[in-house]
Amino acid sequence: MSFWKWGLVGLVFSAFVFSIGAVKLGRNRPTERISGSAGDVLEDDPVGRLKVFVYELPSKYNKKILQKDPRCLTHMFAAEIFMHRFLLSSPVRTLNPKEADWFYTPVYTTCDLTPNGLPLPFKSPRMMRSAIQLISSNWPYWNRTEGADHFFVTPHDFGACFHYQEEKAIERGILPLLQHATLVQTFGQRNHVCLKDGSITIPPYAPPQKMHAHLIPEKTPRSIFVYFRGLFYDVGNDPEGGYYARGARAAVWENFKDNPLFDISTDHPTTYYEDMQRAVFCLCPLGWAPWSPRLVEAVVFGCIPVIIADDIVLPFADAIPWEDIGVFVDEEDVAQLDTILTSIPPEVILRKQRLLANPSMKQAMLFPQPAKSGDAFHQVLNGLARKLPHDRSLFSKPREKALNWTAGPVGDLKPW
Repeated sequence: MSFWKWGLVGLVFSAFVFSIGAVKLGRNRPTERISGSAGDVLEDDPVGRLKVFVYELPSKYNKKILQKDPRCLTHMFAAEIFMHRFLLSSPVRTLNPKEADWFYTPVYTTCDLTPNGLPLPFKSPRMMRSAIQLISSNWPYWNRTEGADHFFVTPHDFGACFHYQEEKAIERGILPLLQHATLVQTFGQRNHVCLKDGSITIPPYAPPQKMHAHLIPEKTPRSIFVYFRGLFYDVGNDPEGGYYARGARAAVWENFKDNPLFDISTDHPTTYYEDMQRAVFCLCPLGWAPWSPRLVEAVVFGCIPVIIADDIVLPFADAIPWEDIGVFVDEEDVAQLDTILTSIPPEVILRKQRLLANPSMKQAMLFPQPAKSGDAFHQVLNGLARKLPHDRSLFSKPREKALNWTAGPVGDLKPW
């Protein structure tokens, strides 16, 4: 691009900053209540609306796995661990299974990491099958509904399809034994075999204490227009290119690597969290899966998320007004990203920032220790409570057995 063209871009950005500077665009924005049904639901209190029975499983399904590899506590899939800990001391927990609305099976299926910290899902189906066989043999509750009043936390890339590559995940499909259960999972994409009806989509785990430690003064101006740090290509797993992120990340790099409005790089600086707090827009493109912790980080740091993932189902979409706080860009329109973002009126940007500044919005995306009112734990419970009462036909008579206990790949049927 010529010097004169970049000079024009600079003038446009300067004019943009000036126009919103008149109303003090920055971190210290007033909050705006989340109105309508989304706001009402977001602030619900699930206590008193449901009771959950937590199965006590042998420690080999959870605690011993974590003892073997404590890195699982900080991994983006750690929601399965913290949800377990939360429920053990939650006021919704009941020790009497006869009065339970929901049954929870604590299985840490993602806590199997490579030396580089990547999750290996290959044992997960056998572990899950083993746990279900255990609860169905020792308690009567699974068998009376074949799991219809049970929920499982499955935060893999593609949920209970248990594979990190989409083609293989689609080929596998959701573990057949989970056909009737409710899945609480990070993966969400409309019309996808790995997202079943009735699932609750949650945010990935991002460490609240770590993010809080990197907060900068509220009056710090947002001097970065567009920010992104991460891979654009995955040469190791996609050497020919085009498959990773369906080419969307590559398109970001090819079109905007030299654009002064875009602060994008593969580097991950120590100031990453601080930089997000200085940015107006934070890119949240798909990778191998449509979701990533960037979405959580953007919301927590008040950076407007630019969501590039066609058909994504976002966390707690019935409670968080994503259309109001984010910007959605179709994957095929990535090349027009600069035009799309610079054409957003300043008043629209300011309203998105006011909504993002609402503490309840940030809280809903986090799994803090200890739990706090309105956090992601409570949003999961709210989602479960909204599914009640269960259809009583599930319990009226012994169900005709529909689950096929021998379905699935041969490898999944081996003992765990």
